[in-house]
Amino acid sequence: MKVLFFSSAFCEPCMVTRGVLREVERLVPSARIVELDVAAHSDRAEEAGIRSTPTVVVLDNSDSEVFRAEGAPTVNQVLVALAKAV
Repeated sequence: MKVLFFSSAFCEPCMVTRGVLREVERLVPSARIVELDVAAHSDRAEEAGIRSTPTVVVLDNSDSEVFRAEGAPTVNQVLVALAKAV
């Protein structure tokens, strides 16, 4: 399971999301969290249909999307999405 975190440098909600994902990583060490700055990875952001930051996308082991949050998600939302991704 993989968590893609599409962010931008000066985005206040992105800072909140980083804290949420740090806590998720602490609780679920097997979750692979990848942060992608949309300016540096515009091709990946476009491919994923990212319209705003932060956007968090949870993928299962076959890279199928099981969850998407535009805006800062809660720890519980991400944990439930990871459970669905297993």
